[in-house]
Amino acid sequence: MSRPLADDLLGRLVARFEAARDPVRAEAAAAYMRDQFAFLGLPAPTQRALARAAVAGLPAPAEADLRAVALACWELPEREYQYFACDWLRAHVSVPGPGFLATVRTLIVTKSWWDTVDPLATRVVGGLVRRHPALVAELDAWSVEGDLWLVRTAILHQLHYGAETDTGRLFGYCTRQAGHRDFFVRKAIGWALRQYARTDPEAVARYVAEHRDRLSPLSVREATKHL
Repeated sequence: MSRPLADDLLGRLVARFEAARDPVRAEAAAAYMRDQFAFLGLPAPTQRALARAAVAGLPAPAEADLRAVALACWELPEREYQYFACDWLRAHVSVPGPGFLATVRTLIVTKSWWDTVDPLATRVVGGLVRRHPALVAELDAWSVEGDLWLVRTAILHQLHYGAETDTGRLFGYCTRQAGHRDFFVRKAIGWALRQYARTDPEAVARYVAEHRDRLSPLSVREATKHL
């Protein structure tokens, strides 16, 4: 494992992020997220500019570097570090092999909320599955998990697949979880269907019509918003 790269990057990142800490903004950001997480108070443009400076000049990461940095960011208390990890994994999603899905699973079920789960689902898991199609079996298992964030990830992982979407799986996951009690799962169903409607509106309209009695009003409303 290229541990020096991980250490170097984390040292640079922490130094820059800490120097830009804004307690007033941090308090407001924490309140917006229902006081579940601590924040440094970095606006998104500032955070990304500091991140670019931190990675400048460093070599391309290997899979071990991605794992080490992501897990280390998840150990840090402030949410901006988890945001950095999501962005960094997305930027390098072409690097890791299929075994990296286990690491992403750990990130999804730890410090879970939509702000990290959604980019991991739609960009990182989606990218891994696209490159390693055998991983769909793992997503099938996630789609019936007791953890709502794994269910949400399964439903959303094809969000940006467009015409390459496996509609059998998309519709199957939505049907399987149509009666789920949690808002975040019902919302994910509607979001995934609405996005796929950009590619095949007739298929989504037909699916909603056939399953309207099982889908929640929220899922139906979201799915048909642009139909």
